[in-house]
Amino acid sequence: MVEDRKLAVLRAIVEDYVATQEPVGSKALVERHQLGVSPATVRNDMAALEEEGLIAQPHTSAGRVPTDAGYRVFVDRLSEVKPLSSPERRAIMTLLKGAVDLDDVVQRAVRLLAQLTRQVAIVQYPTLSASTVRHVELVTLSSTRLMLVLILSTGRVEQRVIELPAALDDEQVSSFRIAVNGAVTGQRIAEAVDRLTRLPENVDRRERTTLALVITALVEAMSDHRSQERVLVGGTANLARFGDGFDITIRPLLEALEEHVLLLKLLGEATAPDALTVRIGSEVDYEGLAATSVVATGYGPGTESLATLGVVGPTRMDYPATMSGVRAVAQYLSKILDEG
Repeated sequence: MVEDRKLAVLRAIVEDYVATQEPVGSKALVERHQLGVSPATVRNDMAALEEEGLIAQPHTSAGRVPTDAGYRVFVDRLSEVKPLSSPERRAIMTLLKGAVDLDDVVQRAVRLLAQLTRQVAIVQYPTLSASTVRHVELVTLSSTRLMLVLILSTGRVEQRVIELPAALDDEQVSSFRIAVNGAVTGQRIAEAVDRLTRLPENVDRRERTTLALVITALVEAMSDHRSQERVLVGGTANLARFGDGFDITIRPLLEALEEHVLLLKLLGEATAPDALTVRIGSEVDYEGLAATSVVATGYGPGTESLATLGVVGPTRMDYPATMSGVRAVAQYLSKILDEG
């Protein structure tokens, strides 16, 4: 019972400090929250929380603020993530559904994430090496020219035009299409490339040269790793609203936002789209960002995570709302890729 009450006091302190950015006193807690106990009991609970290192007194006032450990207990004890409103859910789906290609999807997602959470949003492009081949199409442009279209599970589309040494009829093109798709559809990039290199062994000797050109173009398209470590950042203007106490962190954070490799380290390894990672203060392993928190998750088609997305902001962020926004954008983005 006492532990439950102390957690209720801690939760109230976190919520008030996030809302007001001012140290919280026992009188304010009693006035604002239905704790069901006297101010004296609240003061005793605050003293116990301070002794446990979950809250601290920043100066000589009676007010207390949560510590990193306090935020950690608060986040770990969240019974549920704050649900998005129906208008918010509709806005997410409408905006993402209107995207025309993968770049547009990622750009829209990072804007959404920044708007929903009011933090700095980071979205990693889906990594090519982790994706699978959804389909390969061969389109006849002329009797000696083909267009190859590679469609990946990330929603990424690559096109190549192939000049042929001899004319192909529709039956031959169809045969190549069936053979190539049979070898690579549903396979990860590395396995697909390996299967393609063995494919000419199974066709008529007279067609091997032409098929080799198709395979070379396809392997080239699969080996294009330009998106491997690309990230997009949005909402940097939100840094201006973080106020006093965060200004010493803004410069190193701005520097980190310019380094894509560091941003990927901040986001961490991709987890399942429904699993959230929350790192608070000193848990953020980057010098100069001890006053920040990172909320991140993975996204990708089905249950497979191909990349990460998340937000970075001050430790006094609204964790329930932020976690809800991050999870929702990841789930909707995963759904778009799954349907693409």
